[in-house]
Amino acid sequence: MISAVPLIERKKRGEALAADELRGLLGGFVAREVPDYQMAAWLMAVCLRGMTDAETLALTEAMVESGATLAWPGLDRPTVDKHRAGGVGDTTAIVLVPLMAAAGAAFVKMSGRGLGHTGGTLDKLESIPGFVCELPLEEMRAQVRRIGCALVGQSPELVPADKMTYALRDVTGTVDSIPLIAASIMSKKLAAGARSIVLDVKWGSGAFMQTLDEARELAAVLVRIGAGAGRGTRAVLSGMRQPLGAAVGNALEVREAIDTLTGSGPADLWALTLELGSHLLEMSGLAPDAAEGRAMLVRLRDSGAGAEMLERLIEAQHGDPRVVRAPELLPAAPVVRPLTVDADGPRWVKAADARGIGDAALELGAGRKTKADAVDPAVGIVLRARIGDRVEPGQPLADVHARGDEAAEQAFAALRAAFRLSDTPVPAADDAYETVG
Repeated sequence: MISAVPLIERKKRGEALAADELRGLLGGFVAREVPDYQMAAWLMAVCLRGMTDAETLALTEAMVESGATLAWPGLDRPTVDKHRAGGVGDTTAIVLVPLMAAAGAAFVKMSGRGLGHTGGTLDKLESIPGFVCELPLEEMRAQVRRIGCALVGQSPELVPADKMTYALRDVTGTVDSIPLIAASIMSKKLAAGARSIVLDVKWGSGAFMQTLDEARELAAVLVRIGAGAGRGTRAVLSGMRQPLGAAVGNALEVREAIDTLTGSGPADLWALTLELGSHLLEMSGLAPDAAEGRAMLVRLRDSGAGAEMLERLIEAQHGDPRVVRAPELLPAAPVVRPLTVDADGPRWVKAADARGIGDAALELGAGRKTKADAVDPAVGIVLRARIGDRVEPGQPLADVHARGDEAAEQAFAALRAAFRLSDTPVPAADDAYETVG
């Protein structure tokens, strides 16, 4: 049995630990031989002292080794994966996964649930009547071999060490460590078996990384882990000062994803989907370069192949595929009220704070304040104005979808704080993408 105290002491002094020491520490923790309080002390030492690239890679690989991994022998499709680091109103996975499968890739997207202002892909998918996110590994493998894709929750068989350490980090103030964040993200990507990985690293008020420099630092570490593990890895930095797309709320976001797959969704959601997908197509060899990858995604959308694949995916996971052609089958809130501009003349939107808008949706019941909270799939917010837009008195800034008038009024209060208006013109948000790797 490993002795954790010397490893805590050495990390406290800023020393690097060897791969076998990290493997022993993590294995001991998963086996309950290293108690929570010792692991918490070591995690805090990492937060204060950091880790080298070699340590971060070794920690990631030890997490992967703590459970089962997915392998794809004989699969005639290149395997790809994508990760989103936080965000509000982001449904790129629901748009991108069926498009990539229609392009010939194998795409297993393991996602999580929302907590706080950040939405969870699983909650969005479960707003589709009957949709099942939790699939046994063998059923999920068979589905991918049959149709090329799956949108599922993380199996408890994969990376149990990450689940255990994250639960501890969440209650010990050790979440905001870049090496620990990176190891958590990449352990799940490596365990899922993809050879080509694209990472959407967000920055801004609605993201984990508040500044562009912090996002660049995290992206660089993620890419180095991927390279060290022999996987093709790129990171795309995207802004999250305002929500992506217009919808914030589970069924509302699914409807927006369907609109995007059929050519009528928000321009910014489609632009990010193209950016991420073109990298994956190029990296996996399905397109000669990113430009042809973008053209391929447009063709798959315009031909209806992406929407048809989403229907197949929903049906495979026991949901009602009719929602793709009839989104009105999705849950809908009984009350829809606009938040309007209260001014005596024209104004310009100076801020549409992603965190504040996410918090307003949370108050409506679209998210969770604690992990035990239930989520209302029907409620949420649809933005009617974005940064840089000119708005007139009485013009809607957003529509609130609520269970009742009282809930809508509470959301209005949070939204008024999130939207800030200017008497003079304001440029549109220019959060151009950066690529690392």
